[in-house]
Amino acid sequence: MSERQRGPAEAPNLGEPAVPRPSASIVLLRRGGKHLDRTLQVLLLKRAESAKFMPGVWVFPGGALDAEDGTGETGHKACAIRELREEASIELGEESELVLFSRWITPEIVSRRFDAWFFLALAPAHTSPQPDGIETTDARWFEPQVALRAQAAGELALAFPTIKQLESLLDHRTSDEAIEAHRDRPVEAILPKVVGTPEEFRVVLPGDPDYPE
Repeated sequence: MSERQRGPAEAPNLGEPAVPRPSASIVLLRRGGKHLDRTLQVLLLKRAESAKFMPGVWVFPGGALDAEDGTGETGHKACAIRELREEASIELGEESELVLFSRWITPEIVSRRFDAWFFLALAPAHTSPQPDGIETTDARWFEPQVALRAQAAGELALAFPTIKQLESLLDHRTSDEAIEAHRDRPVEAILPKVVGTPEEFRVVLPGDPDYPE
């Protein structure tokens, strides 16, 4: 599979690392299938090909915090809900539960960096996502395994954190099971690092034998 297209905001930064911007995303789940076959499905949005950061990549709805979102976990949740509304036209009610799923920090080598909090949430019944046509150009529900197979076949582009989070959802048969498993679970920030040369490189995670300290 060929390497995905990189935007100008993903260019290598050879100077001092940029300070990561606080951001938040929603890993929106729904109960796919009928009756007893209620498999887990997740919403992915395709970013515009003109985007400076991850053009054409399929992502979870999300973005950087605005001042009005607030701070701390409350601010991150407000940001995630707002971005879901703006990018996919899906409104979560006040009673909706958001469960902290993971936290990823963009590698230091990348010019534009984010400290991204990801929250699991259950979609309202009969949810039909609508891309905004500006930041996002397509929206689809995927079973995690289907999205991963499509990525491996070169049929859609996924970022490394998205791949890893989809892989972790494979352990759960239903949306309810996934949310229950992560409720009150401690979440530590993950800072991937890039090793190798510009021509041949790979991403390593904390705990990998060759993760630079």
